Amino acid sequence: MPTNGINRALKLQFGLINYENRYLTAEAFGFKVNASGVSMKKKQIWTLEQDEQDGQVVFLRSHLGRYLASDKDGKIACGAEKPDPDCRFLIVPQSDGRWALQSELYLRYFGGSADYLSCFAQAIGEQELWAVHLALHPQASLLSVARKRYAHLSSSDGEISVDSNIPWGVDSLVTLVYLDGKYSLKTCDSRFLSNDGKLVKENTNTTSFTLELKSGKLAFKDCDGKYLTPVGPTGTLRSGRCSKPGKDELFDLEESHPQVVFQAANKRFVSVKQGVSISANQDVETDMETFQMEIDKESKKSMFRTNGGSYWTLVTHGEIQSTATEVEVNTMFDIEWRGQRVALKASNGKYVCTKKNGQLSAVSDTVGDDELFLMKLINRPMLILRGENGFVCHHKNSNTLNANRSVYDIFSLIFNDGAYNVKSVNGKFWYVSSSGLVCTDGEKPEDFFLEFLEHGRVAIKGSDGKYLRGDQGGTLMGHGTTVDVSSLWEY
Repeated sequence: MPTNGINRALKLQFGLINYENRYLTAEAFGFKVNASGVSMKKKQIWTLEQDEQDGQVVFLRSHLGRYLASDKDGKIACGAEKPDPDCRFLIVPQSDGRWALQSELYLRYFGGSADYLSCFAQAIGEQELWAVHLALHPQASLLSVARKRYAHLSSSDGEISVDSNIPWGVDSLVTLVYLDGKYSLKTCDSRFLSNDGKLVKENTNTTSFTLELKSGKLAFKDCDGKYLTPVGPTGTLRSGRCSKPGKDELFDLEESHPQVVFQAANKRFVSVKQGVSISANQDVETDMETFQMEIDKESKKSMFRTNGGSYWTLVTHGEIQSTATEVEVNTMFDIEWRGQRVALKASNGKYVCTKKNGQLSAVSDTVGDDELFLMKLINRPMLILRGENGFVCHHKNSNTLNANRSVYDIFSLIFNDGAYNVKSVNGKFWYVSSSGLVCTDGEKPEDFFLEFLEHGRVAIKGSDGKYLRGDQGGTLMGHGTTVDVSSLWEY
């Protein structure tokens, strides 16, 4: 999926819910498929792939990397390693947002319940309808396909405007809230987009949209059957007149990278305001002091992109400038996590330090005050965590947290001098109990530390130096001694 050149479009992953409110499930044993799942976990997640020649044809890939297929008798299998003709389906969207899946080859419809699934129905009935529950992390950047501009909260106009060239700062973060098969769009200040373009505090009928897919892009249909579209010169996001989605009504979701500000030992913010040199010489945080942290998937090193689109890079004599337009070895930095501060090591093996004039240079062999930076995450005021087994949300009957749910709770992330406090919906704070449980009813804030270790993943360390991880039973614990798959979180 082409993007505006900043971030990659997210691959669409979702759960499919049948008429009995059960999820389509891919079992490892014999590659069998059933519709028995009660919630969306790994086995219930499907990835949509499009045929490159014909954008209307889709393939459904299971978590095992195998493709859903139907033979001429309507028998369903999910063992194909490569998509063959039997794996070709067409999506037939219904007015209520549900999908019917039709075999392209045999023109029959897929449906059923429990272990009795087939693709043999000649017409679409209730049993052939599937609700779509997106499985991707719900915080993203929203790109208008037609305008090639990003949505952002325009607080001066009290609306969402689609007129940003790049998704910059906390205003560009959109959170998708899923409820009863519908989606709402939530802004960074916790308001919901209504179909008339206004931002409101309550989630109601006018803020609920059904999600439709058209050639791999998303369209949002409101309660009156009209679609969200950018309107007017500032691209006010609201429902237009169309009752069929055209190019103007289509959007891409792109992953939202962490954006950070750095404060040096001189208490001033690192900035590109002075031109190409990177210096700690500003007293306020603006777009010029905000940097997008992009983590290389292979090396796990970090790149820092400016809002002009260039990268920090190491130049002669160890100076750090913002002159690189491409990612290369000199734009990669290692981050060392030192509690409330970080140290940055450049590709010459030296630490980045702040000189007397504020200029950043990679010339130090050891870490002292001048090599330490306060790093603050600015574009996640709302925290939603997804681990290997699902989302983090409040346990129904206690003060603990589950880490294996298909629904998520939204927590507030509050910066505190290099550490973070996490606030629950009830206004109380997270803390780690003496038995290692993460609890949600703290009266006073407790410090946690975020370590951005992998592309799209963060590790969270408690004040005792132990990592938060989901245990076997699905409870969020604060007793991890090392970072592994159970202690890395999509955020």
